[in-house]
Order: sequence, then structure tokens, then C-alpha cells
Amino acid sequence: MKSKVSKRLTLPWVPLLCISCFLLGALFTSRLRSPSSDSGNQLILQHRRDQKLKIVSDEFSHEKKKSQEKDVMEEVLKTHKAIESLDKSVSMLQKQLSATQSSQKIVDISSTNSTTQANQRKKVFMVIGINTAFSSRKRRDSLRETWMPQGENLEKLEKEKGIVVKFMIGHSASRNSILDKEIDSEDAQYKDFYRLEHVEGYYNLSAKTKSFFSSAVAKWDAEFYVKIDDDVHVNLGTLASTLASHRHKPRVYIGCMKSGPVLTKKTAKYREPEFWKFGEEGNKYFRHATGQIYAISKDLATYISINQPILHRYANEDVTLGSWFLGLEVEHVDDRNFCCSTPPDCEMKAEAGEMCVASFDWQCSGICKSVDRMWMVHAMCGEGDKAVWNANL
Repeated sequence: MKSKVSKRLTLPWVPLLCISCFLLGALFTSRLRSPSSDSGNQLILQHRRDQKLKIVSDEFSHEKKKSQEKDVMEEVLKTHKAIESLDKSVSMLQKQLSATQSSQKIVDISSTNSTTQANQRKKVFMVIGINTAFSSRKRRDSLRETWMPQGENLEKLEKEKGIVVKFMIGHSASRNSILDKEIDSEDAQYKDFYRLEHVEGYYNLSAKTKSFFSSAVAKWDAEFYVKIDDDVHVNLGTLASTLASHRHKPRVYIGCMKSGPVLTKKTAKYREPEFWKFGEEGNKYFRHATGQIYAISKDLATYISINQPILHRYANEDVTLGSWFLGLEVEHVDDRNFCCSTPPDCEMKAEAGEMCVASFDWQCSGICKSVDRMWMVHAMCGEGDKAVWNANL
């Protein structure tokens, strides 16, 4: 009886018991697996957060690097500008120092006492350098026979009037050549040469001019320094009086001022190889005194002497001299009496009481056939032998 009742109770409950066991097992299994799943999710979330942090960190580092690079560039630019400013300041100071030194040298030279030592410079009114060449003996003789004093009169002119007149010439490419010895012999006879440390040559006239002014300043303490070509007629008394009227001007440049064309053709006689420095083709030079004769004051001659290593030379000597004074406080005096034409022009002026300082022919850049015609120009346009001795200096 008991056995049957037990069977009836068990069979209906078997499925329910199985389902319950399954549910309990699933619940138990879910609970067992839940901590592991949460941990995995947390790891995934943590990994994502790390990735985001890394991305943000990389972006921040990149931006920071760009900012740093920008800051560095700004500092570099600031430093570069500071260096440029410093360079300009140094350059300005160097120019001021150079100007001060030049002024000081001018003062030192001007204040030299010529009576204390025999080797110091002799005080004179003006020094005239007549540009000549080895082959120009006949030209020199034509000047000695006309307007240029000789012998005792030449020495007397220097002592009494302070006027030094010398033919200036350098030496040949090979020293002590026949040409040099001929000049030595001529100088021994007339004692009217001033020898320069310069190699003679037509295309070296700019260098010769620089050498003349530099060495003349070292030898004579003059108020004026004059350059003349050996085919030009000069009235010494009129020249001296004219310069004396400008002696109160510290930096004066006197002559016939011109502004000729800059020649570019290779076949041109006065071609300027550095024509490109003067602008476009067809331009003219700046104003400068014609090369036949011009005069400069002591301060300008001293300036040339001090700065000769850095003074640029152009092809033409007169242009070169004019270029040295550009940018300086120099008074340019355009005196047309420094460039009278030969008779009848200079003769008519002489008859009118207006003596010419110098006479020559423009087409020849001097007196045409000067050896033959110098005496004629002197006879018609000369001031007379006594004029230079009566000049009020």
C-alpha cells in the first residue's frame, strides 16, 4: 500500500523537479560566471579609456610640440632682429669712429709745426702738380718757355709766395730703365720734378692722381692742391688770386664742372667698363670737374690721403676724383675761367680785363698741337710775368 502511494507522488513531480534543478543550476552557473564577465567588461572599458587617454595625450603632446616650435621660431626671429640691430649699431659706431679718426688726423696734420723739425711738412699756399709722361719732353719745354717759372724764379716763387710748381711723374714698369734715367737727367737740369711711387701708364691716371694728392699732403702743408695737364695754358697769378678768394671754405672743389655721357661701346676712347653702376644706357655721370685742371682744398686732399686704400677708381680720372667727394659736405665751385677756349676766346676776356685761369681746346682735351701753339696762346692770353708776384695772397 505504501509502495503505490510513493510511485504516484514521484512520477508527476519528475518533470517539475528536473526543470527546477535546471533552473537552479542555471542560476548557480550564472552567479558563478557573473564576476568573470564583469571583470572582462571592466578590462575592455579600461582599455578603451586607456586608448582615449593615449589619443588625447598624443594630441596634447603634438599641440605642445607645435607651440614649443612656434615659441622657438619666435625666439629665433627675435634673436635675428636683435643681431641685425646690433650689426647696424656696430656699423654706425664704426663709421662714426672712422669719421672721428679722419677728423682727428686732419687736425693733427693741420696743426703740425713746420719749424720744429727739418723733416716736417713745409707750409705753403698751393702745390701744383703738372701731369706729364716720359714721352712729353717737348710739352714740358713749351711750358718752361711760357707760363712756368724756371731755375731761381721757381725757387723764389715757393719761398716768397708759397707756390710750388712741379711736373709729377712716376717710374717705368722696370725701375732704373732708360726712361727713368732720362727723367733723372732732366730733373738734375731743371729741378722741377716731383717723383711718385707710381707705375706710369695711360690707364693708370686715376691711381696717379690718388698718389699725387696723398704724397703731396705728406710733403707740403698747403691750403690748396692743384692738378694740371701739360698741354694747358695757365695764368699763375690769376689762379692764385682765385683760390685765395675761397680760402675760408674748408672743403672746396674748384674747376669747370660737367656731366658727360657714360660711354659703353668697347671702341669708345673714354669707355667706362663699370657703366652699369651709373644706371640705364644713355645716362650721364654726376657733376665733376673736367680733368684738364682742378683744385681742391687741404681737407679734401687729406681725406684722399687717409682713405686712399678704399677709394674706388673708375676708368676716367676726372670722374674718379668727383666720385670720391659724393656724399661728403663739399662745395662744388663751377668757375668757367678754368676752361677758356684758346684765342680768340681767352684773348677777348683778357682785353676785357677778365683774365682766364686756364685755356685749352675742348676738342683736343688740351691745346691742340700744344708744342707749337703754347707760345701763341701765352702771348695773346697771358697775364704778364709780374702778375704772380703781385698776387695778393
